[in-house]
Amino acid sequence: MSTISASTTSTTAFKITTDTTGALVFQTGASPTTAMTLGSDQSVTFAGAVTLSGNQTVTGNLTVNGNTTIGDASTDTATVNATTTFAQAANLPNTFGFKNRIINGAMMIDQRNAGASVTTSVLQSNTYFLDRWAYYNDVVSKRTLQQSSTAPAGFINSMLVTVIATDTVGPQQYIRQAIEGLNLADFGWGTASAKNATLSFWVRSSVTGQMGGAIQNNATNRSYPFAYTINSANTWEYKTVLITGDTTGTWLTTNGIGASLLFENGPGYQKSTAGTWVAQNTTSSTGSVNLCATNGATWYITGVQFEIGSTATSFDFRSYGTELALCQRYFCTNFNVGVAPSQGGSNDNRPCIGTVFNSTDLQGSEIAFPVAMRSTPSITFYRPSFIATDGNWGVYPMHWGGGGFPVAIVNCNVYRLIAGGPVTGGTNYNSYIMSGYFTASSEL
Repeated sequence: MSTISASTTSTTAFKITTDTTGALVFQTGASPTTAMTLGSDQSVTFAGAVTLSGNQTVTGNLTVNGNTTIGDASTDTATVNATTTFAQAANLPNTFGFKNRIINGAMMIDQRNAGASVTTSVLQSNTYFLDRWAYYNDVVSKRTLQQSSTAPAGFINSMLVTVIATDTVGPQQYIRQAIEGLNLADFGWGTASAKNATLSFWVRSSVTGQMGGAIQNNATNRSYPFAYTINSANTWEYKTVLITGDTTGTWLTTNGIGASLLFENGPGYQKSTAGTWVAQNTTSSTGSVNLCATNGATWYITGVQFEIGSTATSFDFRSYGTELALCQRYFCTNFNVGVAPSQGGSNDNRPCIGTVFNSTDLQGSEIAFPVAMRSTPSITFYRPSFIATDGNWGVYPMHWGGGGFPVAIVNCNVYRLIAGGPVTGGTNYNSYIMSGYFTASSEL
């Protein structure tokens, strides 16, 4: 091999040794050692660290040994236009699995209202509308909320908030998703190993300026207020928020509330400086405008993602069936998809369930939930259209009409509901058909 050497002494500062192998070696250092080899087959081998600035194109095989960093995580993108094979385990954070800890971040699932508008009429209680999303009010009936088909490219739905009466007092008029602690255990919050997280979302509003929200723990005594800016009215804008991992406080890793994400639409409660953890209940950042101060104002949001890491990645699109199943851990129903639960459900999709009569009672019919629920749910019964009394079910043939019979919970756990109860006119040990609807909720 021909060799070009450079050393730190004047007598051997530069030296060339030649041969006819067709290969060339570059050596450097006090006692020159090989830094780079150019093979006779045009292969290139680097022995030490390599730094390349600017855009690089590699044609052919590339072998890299040792630790390798490609690009600046905050500004650069690496594109590989070929099949990539990993001979060993690859550490690819936020790439596979449950990357986005927000459920229904694309606002596609609306089991409760099937797209209908909801007025914020419940005072000081987290009240659910779109699946996994709740509203909270200190003053009622200032907003309407609903699923919308207005969405940025790549999405088909969003959440729409419309101000129907001004509120300059509030202070709280927020939208919230509570995240189950089991889904945040790997964040390590509340420990010395706490990881940074990134929130990203698409937002559109008729009101411009700084707006805000917060991340909170279950006890609401640790809050991280954040800010984002609406630059142009009625224009979809993509926002990202870096959230420094909290090394203090208590963060549940159970099936309770691990963390809550809030978007404040009102004046805000105990506003604090954005980007800093505070030991209090804070719903927004200092300087954020009050959407509810403008009657008729609109605010849309979709593509909400909350993930480990200091950089926002592409939205974690999951299949509709997967997203629905994730929602059903917290709320499910036997109404058809696209039908909002209500008393007097349509005959066309009424469910029929078998049961056995014993002396004076229907012993109960077991109804399996679609997925295991977070906790034993609360149950609400709904009458079918041919039964007159709200909450009652029909039993064929004894109560297939009229007021029906007062169905009750015989037993319930996270896996199934057994419905039955006292009824007249049956024959001992005969089987009968019940018909009716229910919802099951184990929301946080």
